Amino acid sequence: MKRVNLKDITRQGKAIFLAYDQGLEHGPSDFNDRNVDPLYIIDLAKRGGFTSLVLQKGIVEKYIEEIRKSGVPLLMKLNGKTDLFRGDPISSQICTVKEAIDFGAKAVGFTIYIGSQHEGKMIEQFEAIEREAHAKGLPVIAWIYARGSSVRVRSSSELMAYATRTGLETGADIVKIKYDGDAKGLKWAIKSAGRTKVVIAGGMKKDEGLFLTQVKEIMDAGAIGLAVGRNIWQHKDPMLITRKVKKMLWG
Repeated sequence: MKRVNLKDITRQGKAIFLAYDQGLEHGPSDFNDRNVDPLYIIDLAKRGGFTSLVLQKGIVEKYIEEIRKSGVPLLMKLNGKTDLFRGDPISSQICTVKEAIDFGAKAVGFTIYIGSQHEGKMIEQFEAIEREAHAKGLPVIAWIYARGSSVRVRSSSELMAYATRTGLETGADIVKIKYDGDAKGLKWAIKSAGRTKVVIAGGMKKDEGLFLTQVKEIMDAGAIGLAVGRNIWQHKDPMLITRKVKKMLWG
């Protein structure tokens, strides 16, 4: 296994990923006439100085020239699902490590829904992807969310820690989780991740004050940063909110 280096997708040990995989995950309801255009997002990632841009395979294939010209490191998602099916979720692989490398990706991402009846299949796919990516020196980011009927008896803070620990135990270089608003629980979750780094999902669009308060809590808890989309590109002034977030990360 080659040594994995996170420097391509971080800056001074911290990260702000611009996430734009919502079209598959949530449908077109997240977009307006401006942010529905991938070219707008690619330009935003460049102007905002994001440490990586998170995209699914189809957008990468069709906008690869502009992505390369932007100079923003590419983080390719290798699996995904729609928001239509209401049973226990499964995120299926739609891109290979080789394809990601051929496109020039600096890291790959993969979602695992722990607590789903399909978690075993996702963990198995993750292991194969991770082994191949690490053999090429490519970092692997695990999106780990607790979902499914079996997780209802667990507290949200316990599930945050379960998600981060799963990232550590399965060998992820970075684990991405959702923050439930419990700052003490988040600190424990990050401690539970050991040497696996933690980034927090920005989630649905929030009031700016609440969003920035949570960014502070996230950084104070020991996360290395955020993977944020809607709270940036749905904002009335994306560059302004980007500057505010970056100041909280790097000063």
